[in-house]
Amino acid sequence: MKTLTTLLLCGLLFSAPANAGVLEDKNCGSCHRLKVEDTETIFTGPDLHYAGNKFQPEWLKQFLINPEVIRPAGFVTDPGFLPKTDLPPHASSSEEDANALAKELMGLKISTSTPVTSEPLTKGLRAKIKYQFERTFGCISCHQSLNLAGKVRGGISGPSLVNAGNRLQADWVSDWLKAPETYTAKRRMPNYKMEPATLDQFTRFLMTLKKENIK
Repeated sequence: MKTLTTLLLCGLLFSAPANAGVLEDKNCGSCHRLKVEDTETIFTGPDLHYAGNKFQPEWLKQFLINPEVIRPAGFVTDPGFLPKTDLPPHASSSEEDANALAKELMGLKISTSTPVTSEPLTKGLRAKIKYQFERTFGCISCHQSLNLAGKVRGGISGPSLVNAGNRLQADWVSDWLKAPETYTAKRRMPNYKMEPATLDQFTRFLMTLKKENIK
């Protein structure tokens, strides 16, 4: 009986990793916050406990296979951080691992977003919002984006928005602009308290920023 009990316990121990999620198996939680309640640890990578709200799944899979630098100055873990411009991109994954990781990450959600209209902006309205993006709200001081001529410009202290239209979900963009504190308490992103119409137009503008539009 003692021998049988020992075998059963050993079996449970050895089977535990097989039952664990791929995020745990790859130790992603050592760098990224994966649980909303984990507020005490300081992580070296961005929060992922709302990845399913934030990212487009196809972009996420491709990023995991062929990573690129999204935050040129590094991830901000403290308001007094020193920019780092020589950071390597995220470690790459095999296609099989990327599919499994992306599937699990897309299941991490903390809110239900209000759908944003996909109606395209007129040329004149896009120019107006672009002006507000750069001058009124000063977003260009922290974020790289595309100007009306399709050229990359902007600051590097925040994540690049050059490919925001392929990387981010429109509903999340709207929620983030409206109340960034919903997703993270430690941030450099201000709450601009935009009017609903401006918020909608800003979201639609950001979704037009795509790498295929670089000239």
